[in-house]
Amino acid sequence: MIHSIGVCGAGTMGAGIAQVCAQAGFHTILFDVDAQSVEKGRAAIEKNLTLLQAKGKITDLEKTNTLNHLFITSQLNDCIADIIIEAIVEKPEVKIGLFNRLAEINHSETIFATNTSSLSVSAIAAGVMHPSRVAGMHFFNPAPQMKLVEVVEAKQSDRQVVETIYELAKQLGKTPVLCKDAPGFIVNHVARPYYLEALRLIEKGEADIESIDEIMEASGFKMGPFRLMDLIGNDVNYAVSCSVFEQMERPPRLSPSPIQKEKVDKGELGKKTGIGYYNYDKTKL
Repeated sequence: MIHSIGVCGAGTMGAGIAQVCAQAGFHTILFDVDAQSVEKGRAAIEKNLTLLQAKGKITDLEKTNTLNHLFITSQLNDCIADIIIEAIVEKPEVKIGLFNRLAEINHSETIFATNTSSLSVSAIAAGVMHPSRVAGMHFFNPAPQMKLVEVVEAKQSDRQVVETIYELAKQLGKTPVLCKDAPGFIVNHVARPYYLEALRLIEKGEADIESIDEIMEASGFKMGPFRLMDLIGNDVNYAVSCSVFEQMERPPRLSPSPIQKEKVDKGELGKKTGIGYYNYDKTKL
């Protein structure tokens, strides 16, 4: 039974996950090594709740209760919970190091869930003490709005751990989908051609960004590939493209686009930086 949840990483994704957990009534610890970052994470959560309150989607009491369920810290020793969800940098050695430090201060049944969007969960579990308690819990951005959660079973994952994460996702108001550990899991594997083929058209000068988005949206997609990449973050999207490409043994059809790399190099990451494939004063690039 899950009563407390630790979320490591107070960036956009981590803060969003913490908001979801606190809103669902769980004692939620939001941790980041940088005290400023964790304060920003709390401020972002409060801002989101205020917007929901203004729209009549939550009451004053619900906002207050959510914030009361949230504890922020920059001290690792405060991260003691029934489940720890990490949403930190996409580097396996950093995730492994964090989980092993947490394993030293948590009880033996604490579950470690990685929110990685494309790294091998089995490879992460292999480096962690008691790997059977490691699995994937992949939220999508923005976490408070997106319903889907991929629950990823690593080779080492205990079945009860996977089932507990699956049930927790439902308690959080999400729609969990169970999958085995594989490059890109389900969504990011299936979605690679959606982004990459659109980028190929731009590379060849066969279409423009806005036309591609409009056509795809008119065809039934909720968001065109470029608007969606800007929402996700072009750094995140490019990192996933590179990860899936390497894990799939570099098939040409999944080769990351140089356009993606250029956006990342320029810091044009999408909505979070104010400019990406579009700029967000509503002027098309």
